[in-house]
Amino acid sequence: MKQNESSLTSLVSAFGRAYHSKNDTPIIFDDFIVINLISEDDFAAISQNMINGITFFNKDIGERFKENPDEILKWITQVQLSPTPIARSAYCESVLLNEINLGAQQYVILGAGLDTFCFRHPELEDKLDIFEIDYPATQEFKKKKLAKANFSIPNNLHFVPMDFTSKLSHRDLIDVGFDNKKTFFSLLGVSYYLTKEEIASLIGELFATVPTGSSIVFDYADENLFKVKGKSNRVENMVKMASASGEPMKSSFTYSEMEKMLEQSGLLIYEHLTPTKINEVYFKNRTDYLSAFETIHYIHAVKK
Repeated sequence: MKQNESSLTSLVSAFGRAYHSKNDTPIIFDDFIVINLISEDDFAAISQNMINGITFFNKDIGERFKENPDEILKWITQVQLSPTPIARSAYCESVLLNEINLGAQQYVILGAGLDTFCFRHPELEDKLDIFEIDYPATQEFKKKKLAKANFSIPNNLHFVPMDFTSKLSHRDLIDVGFDNKKTFFSLLGVSYYLTKEEIASLIGELFATVPTGSSIVFDYADENLFKVKGKSNRVENMVKMASASGEPMKSSFTYSEMEKMLEQSGLLIYEHLTPTKINEVYFKNRTDYLSAFETIHYIHAVKK
């Protein structure tokens, strides 16, 4: 992604979370704030673009529901767009809240996009420092959205404009208050767009100076990412969409590869959620289109 362009994938992810909170029952992850950051005009425009693109996703669905655009949008969003953003956010934040109870004092969000955790948890303002790291253009886009929605920036939220995929600057973090305290990191929707070497280097840098017990939650694609088509070709579509948006997917891992990489940075896998487990935890007994993506896993890893 270019420095002067806001991330398209972050906007699509935010749209998926907003749609879920507005329309789905039961709710897996209620991002009731992000709805305020996507204007009605933007929401309508993204919705229409998705509906117009139904032939890319599934021609049969487009034909079946050609007189029902709302059902087409529901299908695209629930099958293709929402499952991973809502489930990984639900998992990550459940782990985070537990880590705060266990003494975590800092939360670093890598690739924050339009994340709204800080605004949904004002009770943590005096307990948790939050550092949002993302491209400068993406952060400026978010700040404009927050200002337009009349949100004030709380004292515990620190913006760190940085291309962390190229080089992580500890100095930039320290300059806004980052300290040698127990820290929780999230890296959601990012690992696929980095090479294996870049991910290993990034995780090594993240944990080089933080104390034992600090941890990270991230999602990653398994070794079938570029082989499996998935339900209604959605895995293949995901890869194609990423490439078309200028943010191609670059890496996939076997579990043993992931375990070895984390060990090299002094981390142990505390919890690993496979697609089957994700489906059981977050999508069981649903009567809509939502289900876990076939190739996406979640990891909670802790520094030894």
